[in-house]
Amino acid sequence: MYAVIKTGGKQYRVAAGEKIKIEQIPADVGTEITIDQILMVVEGESIKVGAPLVAGASVKATVLSQGRHKKVEIFKMRRRKHYQKHQGHRQNFTEIRIEAISA
Repeated sequence: MYAVIKTGGKQYRVAAGEKIKIEQIPADVGTEITIDQILMVVEGESIKVGAPLVAGASVKATVLSQGRHKKVEIFKMRRRKHYQKHQGHRQNFTEIRIEAISA
């Protein structure tokens, strides 16, 4: 059984027991959260597709950690123009473990 959830403007395919890193959400480490924006639920041969969300479906997850991804290096250069620009960015994330999917 798996589901497609929407959080932080992105979509993730999740199954029970998986660990995923999603966009940062304001939750303390160890707390249980409920994600109710479910786009699709697949259980064996039955497929429930929402329009746009599946009614009554939810995913329970536990927050494992809060952190930051590796730095993305941005380097811009114009040749022969004496122009170079260095920039970096680290995106925040929340790591969660999917506990249960209910449809």
